[in-house]
Amino acid sequence: MCLSSDPNEDTEWNDILRKKGILPPKEVPKDDEEEEELARQQQSVVKMYEDMTLEELEENEDEFGEDDEAAIEMYRQKRLAEWKATQMKNVFGELGEISGQDYIKEVNKAGEGIWVVLHLYKQGLPLCSLINQHLSILAMKFPQTKFLKSISTTCIPNYPDRNLPTIFVYFEGEMKAQFIGPLVFGGMNLKVEELEWRLSESGAVKTDLEENPKKQIEDKLMSSIRCSIPTRKDSDSEDEDY
Repeated sequence: MCLSSDPNEDTEWNDILRKKGILPPKEVPKDDEEEEELARQQQSVVKMYEDMTLEELEENEDEFGEDDEAAIEMYRQKRLAEWKATQMKNVFGELGEISGQDYIKEVNKAGEGIWVVLHLYKQGLPLCSLINQHLSILAMKFPQTKFLKSISTTCIPNYPDRNLPTIFVYFEGEMKAQFIGPLVFGGMNLKVEELEWRLSESGAVKTDLEENPKKQIEDKLMSSIRCSIPTRKDSDSEDEDY
C-alpha cells in the first residue's frame, strides 16, 4: 500500500500513520500558529484582568496596549458592579439593638471592610439617651457603618455603671477605639457634630466637617473671656476715680 502523496492531508490513513510515528505531526500553517499564539496571549491577559481589583486596573492602565482597552473597560465595569453590589449589601442606616448573644455575630464577625460603632448604655441615664439620639442621626448619615446599641449588663455581665456611656469602635472584628465614661463625652452639652468628629478620628466614619466643632466652641469661649477681662488701662482709669 502506498502512502498518501500529501502527508499534511487530512485523511484517516494519515492520522493512523502520524500516531504510529511514520509521518511527522501535521504542519500548522503560520497564520494559524500566530492566531493560536495571539489567542493564548489574550487568554493570559484576560486572566490577569480577572485577578485585578479596580485600584489595580487603574494603576496598571498605562502598561496595557490599545488592544487591551476594551477588555480593561469590560472588567472595570464588572468590578464596579461587584463593588456596588457589596456596598448595597452593607447599607445599614439605623441604630440597631443587640444582646450579648448577638455580640460575636454582629460585632466580631461583622464582615470584611465593616466598621462597627457599639454603644453600651443603661436606661434612665440622660447622657446615654442623648448619645443614642445622636447615633441614630449618624447612622442615617453614614449607612456604610454599622451602628449598634446594647444595654450594658446584657452585653457584658456586671459592667459598672460608672463607665457609662461607653462606645466601642471595631473594624473587621478588631477594636480600634473606645470612649468610656461621661467625662470623655463632655456631659449633656455633647453635640452630634462633636460625636461625629470623635468617631471620624477613630476611622469609623468619613466626616465632611473641616475641623473639630468643640474647638470652635472653645475658641468662642476663650474670646468671650478675653473680652470680659479689663485691660490695664481700664483698671488704671478705675483706680483714679476712687
